[in-house]
Amino acid sequence: MTAASSESPAPLQHPGIAEEPVDDDALIESLRTRAWDPGRRFDTARVPGAWITERYGADWFDRPHPGLRSTGSDGSVTLESWAEEVAAYYADAPRGPLFPPVTMAEVEDVERKIDRRLPDLLRRIWTEVADGAFGPGGGLVSLREGNRVPGHLRDWPSAVNVQERDRAEGVPLSWFYLTGGGCTMYWYVSLLAVDNPVLLYDCDGWEPGWGETPHDGLRHATASLRKWLWTWAEGGNVWGEVLER
Repeated sequence: MTAASSESPAPLQHPGIAEEPVDDDALIESLRTRAWDPGRRFDTARVPGAWITERYGADWFDRPHPGLRSTGSDGSVTLESWAEEVAAYYADAPRGPLFPPVTMAEVEDVERKIDRRLPDLLRRIWTEVADGAFGPGGGLVSLREGNRVPGHLRDWPSAVNVQERDRAEGVPLSWFYLTGGGCTMYWYVSLLAVDNPVLLYDCDGWEPGWGETPHDGLRHATASLRKWLWTWAEGGNVWGEVLER
């Protein structure tokens, strides 16, 4: 088997990225396929260094790999999820969600607690795909409280707990937290605006002492939740529009 390509693959061109079809069944299926693949449910995946050496030879570590993000103290390597090594290592791994989907009753219970109705597309994701723990950045927030990845010391972020934190920090209640974007950046979806745009928010990007509000911390808005999800589901980068500015 050959080593990973020197270039990352071009995102698949699903018409939803440009035209946003209303057929969300295809989007849900595409999200499920990726979310249930342990090597692709996040933007990166870990692979044991010993397996890399056995499969590709010790000189693998002497060659440049564009998909290589980091190496761990335990000997593992973190690679972009599209890397050939990731696909090979996880080829026979069981498929399934990290956290099982929730029921519609659980969705409605969360909606009562946050006093907001979630978009139908998000409702379908949590009831048909998984209870978060997949997707861009750190992975979508969970609706259940107490979800924990085996081997981790902390519970996965839950929507209700995050909203309580955000309320205390002045984040508008109409912004629903989706996932972290790294450093002080976070992705939210607007529950009020038409098409539910996805907002990139910098929590350190505004100063209340200067009369600013969280809206001054907004750095980018993807036109719709559907577009943002299609981009990720088809292997694209949700940061693409941000980086092109």
